Amino acid sequence: MATATELGSPILLMVEDEEDTAHLVRSHLERARYQVIHSKDGRSAKDLIDTMPPPDLILLDVMLPFMSGLDLLNYIKKQSGWEQLPIVMLTADGSEQSVKQALKNGAIDYILKPFRPQSLAARIGRLLNP
Repeated sequence: MATATELGSPILLMVEDEEDTAHLVRSHLERARYQVIHSKDGRSAKDLIDTMPPPDLILLDVMLPFMSGLDLLNYIKKQSGWEQLPIVMLTADGSEQSVKQALKNGAIDYILKPFRPQSLAARIGRLLNP
């Protein structure tokens, strides 16, 4: 099966509860030719994961309503076809415990807010086109 990247624009799933941050990320990444699917909380993200084909990359906040990003990370890694997806944590939670747990459980990068949108796009590009 061809990935979205092979067929055209890479598809990113962004799980972010802060509307301003979600809007900033979406607008910047769409200008960089990514398709962005946005989920505003852990529960709706879990529903998407259960019903959609795997995207090319996931941007995941740690502090989310209904289900934490760390719990969602563990859930994603157990789903068939989703195990190897690159997951980037994009969060204001810079605690050593959260960083260690996310990286130990399969996140490929951990970016702290506030962030520079250009840096985020560059890091995503590096992950999708090594």
